[in-house]
Amino acid sequence: MDHFPTNWGRPRNDTFDAYATYPIHQRPYNGPKDTFADGVQRTQQPIVTGSSLLAIKYKDGIMMAADNLASYGSLARFKDVQRLHQVGNYTVLGAGGDMSDFQYIQYILEELSIEEISAQDGHELGPVEIHEYMSQVMYARRSKMNPLWNSLLIGGFKDGKRFLSYVDLLGTTYTASTLATGYGAYIAQPLLRKAVEGKEDVITEEEARKILEDSMRVLFYRDARSLNKFQIATISNTGVSISDSIQLDTTWSFAEDIRGYGAQTQ
Repeated sequence: MDHFPTNWGRPRNDTFDAYATYPIHQRPYNGPKDTFADGVQRTQQPIVTGSSLLAIKYKDGIMMAADNLASYGSLARFKDVQRLHQVGNYTVLGAGGDMSDFQYIQYILEELSIEEISAQDGHELGPVEIHEYMSQVMYARRSKMNPLWNSLLIGGFKDGKRFLSYVDLLGTTYTASTLATGYGAYIAQPLLRKAVEGKEDVITEEEARKILEDSMRVLFYRDARSLNKFQIATISNTGVSISDSIQLDTTWSFAEDIRGYGAQTQ
């Protein structure tokens, strides 16, 4: 039985309240809550997102690749987003996941860089320091149940040493000679491992670029949240370089031989 008179379907008279329903009591609601109804909000899911990031070691440094797409759900909404961010003179940080959280990460790293420059103590932040800082930031936000919804790749070259690491929204960290995030962790990572592992000190810059371009092409064919426009970052002893957007050459003629494609039915 419904014990709440306001739900009985009788018209309510503000002058004479026959059922003593004033003030009107809210019927208890145990269904889904509106995220935006409360003053304090937490990111429940990423909204505008970037997909895969790829990074490898080669003999002279680190090379990273990321496409320029930021998707609004399944809509390819923003096609000119730069997801590779230079930090200082030795490091590049790439981000997948929520783009607004990535913008916040860019902001706090800019603040950190300004503080470091202002100190004028002769020290500069390198990739190892940026990695440690971001791992602490991500873990702290996770512990507050308010994570930064990103997967980060941090690559750099300082004092003659290459550095490549991964940090995610839980504060999980690890390093490897090939790294990939998002769908690339399933599709591109095996290709990168086959091409790079055991050859890190032999692969030239041209070979590393071809490996990344081939992997990005495979991702564009297979990942519905990817784009055939991407950027490549190179970090070596000559400094940091982030390329302009590169357009991939792709071919779809093979699809004509697939049963059920186009006019072909047999």
